[in-house]
Amino acid sequence: MSRLVIDGMKRLRGETTIQGSKNSALPILAATLLCGDESVLFNCPDLLDVAGSINILRYLGCDVDFSDGTLTCNSRGLDRSHIPDSLMREMRSSIIFLGALLARTGSASMCFPGGCEIGPRPIDLHLNALSEMGAVIENDHGVFQCHAPDGLNGAKIALSFPSVGATENIMICASIADGTTVITNAAREPEICDLADYLNSCGARISGAGEGTVVIDGVEKLHGTHHAIIPDRIVASTVMAACASAGGKVCLNGIIPSHLGGVISVVEESGCDISIENNTLTVASNKRLIAPRVVRTMPYPGFPTDAQAPIMAMTAKSKGTALFIENIFENRYLHVSSLLRMGANIKVEGKVAVVQGVESLHGAEVEAMDLRGAASLIVAALGAEGETTLAGLKYLDRGYENIEVVLSSLGGEVKRV
Repeated sequence: MSRLVIDGMKRLRGETTIQGSKNSALPILAATLLCGDESVLFNCPDLLDVAGSINILRYLGCDVDFSDGTLTCNSRGLDRSHIPDSLMREMRSSIIFLGALLARTGSASMCFPGGCEIGPRPIDLHLNALSEMGAVIENDHGVFQCHAPDGLNGAKIALSFPSVGATENIMICASIADGTTVITNAAREPEICDLADYLNSCGARISGAGEGTVVIDGVEKLHGTHHAIIPDRIVASTVMAACASAGGKVCLNGIIPSHLGGVISVVEESGCDISIENNTLTVASNKRLIAPRVVRTMPYPGFPTDAQAPIMAMTAKSKGTALFIENIFENRYLHVSSLLRMGANIKVEGKVAVVQGVESLHGAEVEAMDLRGAASLIVAALGAEGETTLAGLKYLDRGYENIEVVLSSLGGEVKRV
């Protein structure tokens, strides 16, 4: 079993280019099913979750080629509408294939998705929205049998929560539904905009992506296209936190600064210097950090839940007390027990975590329990005295492409053994 061995207290210096966004790539890969044609995706990250999506696409009959960040998918040969349990349970976002299959084939069959155990991710918003568009959905002992006997029709859908996944599923299937679909209280994340850009490039008619109301005018068919996936704002946030924890100065190339507003403000409040020029962000950390007062996770444009764990690890050695309030997922503090083993002082009560900064952290043998928790332990280890051994890399590799190579190129001592 692979592990990372991290020798801490090595200042980070240099520059790195941020990988493509995992949370953009996955819904776009599902959306390629709609085209019945060839799509070429650039800047696609090489991740376990991407591999899981490729496995699903190939099982469904698509031809997929992936090399050096360029993924080509031809969905002309789609000949199945069922996804087996073994493929569905590889990742939490696999439910995104539901809308695409239903729109393309008129039916879909799949079980509950798998992935990190960070708390419930109800799919009722997805199912209710598809039902409003004309889908008939039956739950057969945990397997969803979905049919659209009269096709999918446009509808006015008001989401009770701005769910990213539900917004994406509706956008995908509404693109070739009959009539106009209006989503109110839609998610506003940058990944929503990226999906809309891809679909519009395929011939869809989507407006309002990135705002609270999204309008999709259904078209008869879509065609293939070429599309570049946006940079990963959570990976960028993690590298920023790593530099803040270890100290040093790092340039992040190929980012979209506006996507990082919520994180930038917290890192600056912690005492780091940040400068932005075009698509390059430079973060410098030259003194002990100051604890940010309150970090409250919220839907975009608020502070992202996926950045909570790496930023918490960054604050573990800060001066003062930081208060974290997790409003998105129930079990998003799985990393805390490992941070405690490294000498952190953190108390958790429900959705609140109180981080009392300590003078120093020390290396330890720790194991990741989820994707972003794995990143947080790397951030802590880079700023800790001595050696840390991190297990549970199956979670890390779901969202970070060769993170040990990236950090080593910046002067960190991180090895996969």
